[in-house]
Amino acid sequence: MRAPDFWSGGSGGIAPLLLSPFAALYAAATARRVARPGWQAPVPVICCGNATAGGAGKTTVSLDIGQRLSNRGVSTHFLTRGYGGTLKGPVLVDLDKHNSKAVGDEALLLASSRPTWVAGNREAGGRAAVAGGAQAIVMDDGLQNPGLVKDLSLLVVDGNFGFGNGRIIPAGPLREPVAAAAARCQAAVLIGEDESGVAEQLPPHLPVLRARLVPGPEAELLAGQPVFAFCGIANPRKFFNSLQEVGAVVAGRMPYADHYPFDAGDLRELLAEAERLRAVPITTAKDFVRIPPAFRSRVKVLTIRLKWDEPLGIERLLDPLAQRVPVPA
Repeated sequence: MRAPDFWSGGSGGIAPLLLSPFAALYAAATARRVARPGWQAPVPVICCGNATAGGAGKTTVSLDIGQRLSNRGVSTHFLTRGYGGTLKGPVLVDLDKHNSKAVGDEALLLASSRPTWVAGNREAGGRAAVAGGAQAIVMDDGLQNPGLVKDLSLLVVDGNFGFGNGRIIPAGPLREPVAAAAARCQAAVLIGEDESGVAEQLPPHLPVLRARLVPGPEAELLAGQPVFAFCGIANPRKFFNSLQEVGAVVAGRMPYADHYPFDAGDLRELLAEAERLRAVPITTAKDFVRIPPAFRSRVKVLTIRLKWDEPLGIERLLDPLAQRVPVPA
């Protein structure tokens, strides 16, 4: 599904007002849910969450933190719900066995880095990760899920979209009020330029760590290259802009809904359009794992990574957690 246009900001006309009673019910249900007690794991639990529905960069932040903990010698496992997948888990993602229909696209990206568990029940997933040897757990999403007690929660925010129109689902994109989400977090991670006034909407005491998304090494080969870009992510404009920033010539573009399940028919049409434009078909790493395997050799990928403005900020937050990592018997 695509998010309604009125979620992105502005007054949105009468729709948000008509939906406000349902938004109040949604907010109340979320507040009751997050108040439930959770399981305290014997290892540190870090949550990369957000206050809005849709992508904000949580997976990219999770991957970065997983690498930083790994650099400290900590055996880190990822835990995710597996949005878009059919398996409820807990299940350890196997790249040779599972596809995006089974475990979702984010789980496959995480599993390409380190052990990843898919679990609709986060407590069960956390227990499975600990039994599987995790010395730390990084949750991709789950800020509103009380199943696990979090030792460090980060509120990930897209600087371009921010908090949208500031209203609760379905009147807006917020899963809960910004203040409520921020109150359970130790820092916010603001990705990209603050084009939507995020800093002013956060509590003044909450540290704001700034970061940006930068392209992977393959970007150097795209300068001057005509490309046909397609993707199914929450904010496709970010992908298209990234291609232009690295010097690619975007001859055509095709946005799809977030987590769109590409099939063979879609790929035949996309490849035909790319050929018509005499351009290289290209997509994101998150979309690539949802492409039928038979077509992957014909599609290029632009990868991204997180670059912190001040890396010491995130390292300081991880310091006390790394000291609590249990020593193997």
